Amino acid sequence: MKALSWFIGIIGIIILAGGSAIYFFDIDPAEIIAKNEDAAGQAAIGGPFTLVDHKGRTVTEQDFRGRYMLVYFGYTFCPDVCPTTLSTIAEAMEILGEKADQIAPVFITVDPHRDTVEQLAAYVPFFDPRLVALTGTEDQIAEATQSFKVYYAKVEEDPDDPESYLMDHSAQTYLMGPDGKFLTFFNHGADAQSMAEGLRRYL
Repeated sequence: MKALSWFIGIIGIIILAGGSAIYFFDIDPAEIIAKNEDAAGQAAIGGPFTLVDHKGRTVTEQDFRGRYMLVYFGYTFCPDVCPTTLSTIAEAMEILGEKADQIAPVFITVDPHRDTVEQLAAYVPFFDPRLVALTGTEDQIAEATQSFKVYYAKVEEDPDDPESYLMDHSAQTYLMGPDGKFLTFFNHGADAQSMAEGLRRYL
């Protein structure tokens, strides 16, 4: 599968998380906006998608209009980076109190083969109750990752156990406005307090 990402080619940091390389870049969001502006001067991050949530309902980007979207791409079998980030998001939402009701935290899998609706439904309760987890077909996930400029790739681990593998993926958390347009992102490793402060600037 083609890695659809402008992340490739800029200098970054690669960390090994249980054998899986997680790509993240400690860079200024303004730089991201500048590098990805479209003809109208808007950051070309985000766009249409059709996926299925952890309750089995078909969901598109239009279902989130009028609310901020806090979007993270990962997978449920991720050994530590994904659950850590989702826990940070949950804590940041708690810090924000009632203001957090304006935000829809969204987790989009990059591993649709294993991350079925049932798998996501069992995973979501470990985090914020407002979390919406999304899966879909390989093509639907590829479209969503392309829209958000997310890199991901499968890493084979055990040839005798094809279900045992990790996923490489970029690890920023994106904030989209109520109109669906990109506002900013949080680098991997941001703590809950700094994320809450960053979110509060837009609420």
